[in-house]
This record gives sequence, C-alpha cells and structure tokens, in this order.
Amino acid sequence: MLTRIRDSLSTPWKRTLLVVLFAQMITAVGFSIFFPFLPLYVESLGAVTDIPLEILTGLVYSGQAVAMMIASPIWGSLADRVGRKLMVERSMFGGAVILLLMAFARSAEDLVFLRIVQGFVTGTLAASNALVAAMAPRERTGFAMGLLQVGLAAGVALGPLLGGLIADFFGYHTSFYVTAALLFISGLMVYFGVREQFGVSETDSRERQPFVRAWRQILTTRGVLITFSLQFLHQLGRMIILPILPLFVVALLQDDSRINTVTGSIIGVTALTSTLSAVYLGRLGDRVGHRRVVIASSLFASILYFTQSYATTGLQTFVIQALAGVAFGGIIPSISALLSIYTQVGEEGAVYGLDNSIKAGARAIAPMVGTTVALWIDIRSAFIVTAFVYLITSLLASWRLPMKAEFASD
Repeated sequence: MLTRIRDSLSTPWKRTLLVVLFAQMITAVGFSIFFPFLPLYVESLGAVTDIPLEILTGLVYSGQAVAMMIASPIWGSLADRVGRKLMVERSMFGGAVILLLMAFARSAEDLVFLRIVQGFVTGTLAASNALVAAMAPRERTGFAMGLLQVGLAAGVALGPLLGGLIADFFGYHTSFYVTAALLFISGLMVYFGVREQFGVSETDSRERQPFVRAWRQILTTRGVLITFSLQFLHQLGRMIILPILPLFVVALLQDDSRINTVTGSIIGVTALTSTLSAVYLGRLGDRVGHRRVVIASSLFASILYFTQSYATTGLQTFVIQALAGVAFGGIIPSISALLSIYTQVGEEGAVYGLDNSIKAGARAIAPMVGTTVALWIDIRSAFIVTAFVYLITSLLASWRLPMKAEFASD
C-alpha cells in the first residue's frame, strides 16, 4: 500500500491531482460554510439605502455569478500565458482576502459589492480544472475530473453542517474568518505541493494572439460548442430546483417536526452519491466513451425528475435525489473530459475559463426560472421543467456530439 502511494506521488500529474484534490475539497468546505446562510447575513446587516432587502439578497447571489461569467474567460486565457498554477493561487489567496473583508461588512450593500468583487477575483474550480487537465494524460482525463468532483462534492456536503455549527455558536462573522483561513491554507498547499512545467515554448504560438481570437478558435473547434451547450443545460437543470426543493419538502411533510433534518438529508445525499459515482463513471467514460456516459446519465436524470414531480413522501424524494446524484456523477466529469479531449494542449486555461463562465451564467438564470414556474403554475411543475431540460441534454448529446471523441492535435 505504501509502495503504491509512493509510486503515485513520484508521478508529477498524479501528485498534482492529489494536491489539487485536497485543496479543492478544503476550498469547497470554505465556500459552503457561509453560502447557505447569506440571506440571513444580509438580513442581520440591514440596508443603508432604500433598496429592499429581498432585492439585495438576490444581488448577493446573481451579482457574483454575473461577475464570474465576465471574468472567467479572461483569467482562463491569461492562465495559458503565465501558468495555471499561478491562477489557482490567485483565486485562492485573492478569495481569502475578499472573504475576510466580508466579515467586516457594515451593510447589505457592502456585502453585495464584495460578492461582485469575489466573482471577478475567484474561480477556484475553473483554475483547478485547467491545471489538472493540462498535466494529466488525455486518456486519463475522465478519471482525473471524476476525482476532482469527489473533492468538490465532499466539501459541499460537509461545509453547510460546519457552517451551521459555527453560525449558531459564534455568529455569522466567524464563518467568513474560517472560510478565509481555509482558502489561504488551500493556496499554500498548491504553492508548495504543485510543480508545474510551464515553459516559454508552450506560449510562443499564443502570447501574441488576442483573447477574443483564442476564444473564437476554441468555440469553432469540432465538438466544443455543443459540449458547452450541454454544460449550460446541465447547470440550468441542476440549479432550477435549488430554491424549490426546501419548499417542496415542507409541502410534503407539512407540520412534521423533522422538516429541517429531512431537508438537510435530501440536499446532502445528492452530493454524497455524486461523490461516490463520479470516479467510477469518469473511468467508465475513459473506457467506453464520455459521449455515451453523458447521454445515458442525462436521460436517467430526466426520468428521475419527471418521477419526482409525482413524489408524495419525504422518503421518495430522498431516494430520487440520491439517484439524481448518481446521474450528476456521470455528467460532470464526462463533460469536463470531453472539453479536454476536443481541444489542444495549451488551451486548458481558456477552455475551462469559458466553461466556468457558462456555469455562472446558468447559475444566474436558473433560480429565476425555478421560482417563476413555481409561482405561475406550481412547485411540481418545476421538476417537470427540469426533466425536460435533461431530456434536451440527452437528445442534443446523442444528435450533435461527435460519434468518436478523438484527441485534438497538439
């Protein structure tokens, strides 16, 4: 066992993957500590203008997403010129500073401004994906991206529980202190633990090329645009029900005293099953093709969300969400792997920067779609809309993704 671990650490890309895995998990814990409690923090701060708190709460979420959508492609293209490790450090150390400042916010308006700055500065997931994709062998990309998903999902599952304990015992401000410390530790791990071989030869052909031209070149590469479209649809479907699910559970359980426990369990089990399935399905995609995994997983998700619209008990919802996590564990690493396969070596930063921008755009739109459907029709209709989104995802993948995902020429 020790010999196997030592052999893995002696391989540069595996060592990088291991370091980034743990750094990403710690970062995900940090961001998840305060994220679920932002509306309560906004309310506790209060407004100093006439802007309603409801609007400021929405801006706390959407402002960060829009800023990240704008900044991610720029940071990604810059990573291809100056190094991906540097961009990971920038996102983690910069995020640590911004999150620390949030603890000293004096009003909801201050918090909105700092969240927008956070969107421009951070982007740890995209930077980490680009670093690992650049160093991992193309034929092992699915495994690597699946393992990164494990770190992300594990952090997202643990963070809210830790955040709740911190908020109850020490207050909301302490959550930001802890998050800043965790981001700083993650940055140190990458700084000391990763050795990126990034030479001048890698950037010679691109350093004089404008960012827009580089993005156009990526978007016109066979298979890339449709893969980005699938990413947008997946994020849209995944986030549509985010503001709806707790209300749906409350409607099912009504006056049951276990509402908070059941709601937390349902949200947490999705992250857990996604974690457990991501590595296996990522490796399966390396063997049988990531296109097949995306098609099957999206279709499975569509069936599950259609079924969930008819759920009548908390247990049924729990089981369906657990299975939905399995589907996510197939979609997420496979889409990331396809982006690596379709594009050229040296484009990883720009590719995953654009990818993160698309995810942020979906995060900004999806909650509005979910709440609008729930208000105009009913809560169950939001699940049917989500099922339809994943059905489109599966059909598009079957119709438009290249039958054979060949590695792009270097």
